[in-house]
Amino acid sequence: MGSFSTSLSGLTAAEDALNVISNNLANLNTTGYKEMTPNFEDLFYEYLGDAGSGNPIQVGEGVTIGSVSTNFTQGNTNATGVDTDLAIQGNGFFVVQNNGVQEYTRAGNFTTISSGYLVDANGDFVMGYGAVNGVISPSPTLAPLQLTSGASVPAKATANLELDMNLDATASIPATGTFSFSQPVVVYDSLGVSHTLTFNFAKQSTNQWSYEITIPAADTGTTGNPVVVGQGTLQFDDNGNLILPTSNVALSVPTFADGAAALNFNWQLYNAQGSPTITQSGSPSAVSNTSQDGYSSGTLTSFSITSDGIVHGVFSNGQTTVVGQVALANFANPQGLINNGENNYLATFSSGAADIGAAGLGGRGTVQDGSLEQSNVDIATEFANLIMAERDYQANAKAITTADTVTQTAINLIQS
Repeated sequence: MGSFSTSLSGLTAAEDALNVISNNLANLNTTGYKEMTPNFEDLFYEYLGDAGSGNPIQVGEGVTIGSVSTNFTQGNTNATGVDTDLAIQGNGFFVVQNNGVQEYTRAGNFTTISSGYLVDANGDFVMGYGAVNGVISPSPTLAPLQLTSGASVPAKATANLELDMNLDATASIPATGTFSFSQPVVVYDSLGVSHTLTFNFAKQSTNQWSYEITIPAADTGTTGNPVVVGQGTLQFDDNGNLILPTSNVALSVPTFADGAAALNFNWQLYNAQGSPTITQSGSPSAVSNTSQDGYSSGTLTSFSITSDGIVHGVFSNGQTTVVGQVALANFANPQGLINNGENNYLATFSSGAADIGAAGLGGRGTVQDGSLEQSNVDIATEFANLIMAERDYQANAKAITTADTVTQTAINLIQS
């Protein structure tokens, strides 16, 4: 009887659906897992003829799982606070490499290994773009992302220095050899060694001040009084605006006891907009801010990743620089991807080739660091599906027992 094979196909399809639903529930807490849905379709039909109206008479021969679709909608993100944990907001996949094979994943629970490479939980290399001297090439080459490549920044000698300050217009003229106001400022030589310069200011007359910049004699390999590295006059108008010098002042420290090269730097008396950084008013002499662009050498201590996937390394000397960029891939048809286990997918002819590039561009989503995307499985929906699949299985089983009863009745007719 055909009813046996028809019902058997129903049992097989229901069992396959149960397998899919069970797998969804088993992966309820799997990072980046995407819910899968079994889609039933009827099998071929036996053609028995036509009705008097000409309509075909057909009897179905069962059911099968025609496809299993993947729900790629966004899962909830869970903040972890771990630098290497990443989540994708929107479309796209992280690109990983396993023994030379390129795979794709939504699971961003990454970590770094001793060689500095960023890897996933399976040890696959996370792919991205490297940086040279803090710059990612306009035409970058995809490669395993090594966050500690060049994990140090060399020392940089001070080239520019700025004091945002005010000199007290009501100050008295000090005795010869003394100063009205002094301000220490730290600078760095070519070896990254810090030195303290002292900026001394003395009022000479109305609207006129002298300055003298010194460095300790020991820093220059000499003895005695501090060494003068710059001196001159500051002239203000009757509104307290600096009018002389009319440009920045070049200063130099010719020698250092530590063997560093001569330090040549500019004292920025005018900012980028051309406004003076020093004023004269009736307020007490004070410095509101000092800045300079030198620093000692430093090693990578931590990093942060921005929404475009760019990795900013934070170094022990307080400097921050770009050390790489995490790449994302997108597909014309994500449903065509093959699940390869371990949270990874493989591209197929159906999915199309991976469109790999920077996050936030070309339809690719953005990156959120310190977070992981959770499974998008909805437990309530899966329980409802589980009940339906169970009822489906029971119904087909009942159809088989009914067919068996009919068959047994026919056999009994023959025997009687």
